[in-house]
Amino acid sequence: MLIVQRRARPPHGAFRALADRTRRDIVEFLRPGPRSSGEIAAQFHSSWPTISRHLAVLRAGSLVIAERRGQEIYYELNTSVIQDLIQHLIGWVTTKPKTAALRRPVAARRRIQQA
Repeated sequence: MLIVQRRARPPHGAFRALADRTRRDIVEFLRPGPRSSGEIAAQFHSSWPTISRHLAVLRAGSLVIAERRGQEIYYELNTSVIQDLIQHLIGWVTTKPKTAALRRPVAARRRIQQA
């Protein structure tokens, strides 16, 4: 029996979450460890609702994990998703590109062969 194992693709939400500079800065700010939402908001010159929305997008992309501790919510990086994302990006770089001839349309290849 042959079992084919497909490489898991990172969710599109992770790419969407990283598309914004402020969200990338929040991810960078969380590198040392968990931070409260208040600590995160204090680091940026945006309104609290804007930071809250950025954190929601990061959660939707599974890049951060939120944990309530009393009345505060602490955020930390979800390193497993980030590792999967990095592996996916490395796969883009390390796969062998198709030759130029294979990428050309069939009609263009015929013209080249006839010349």
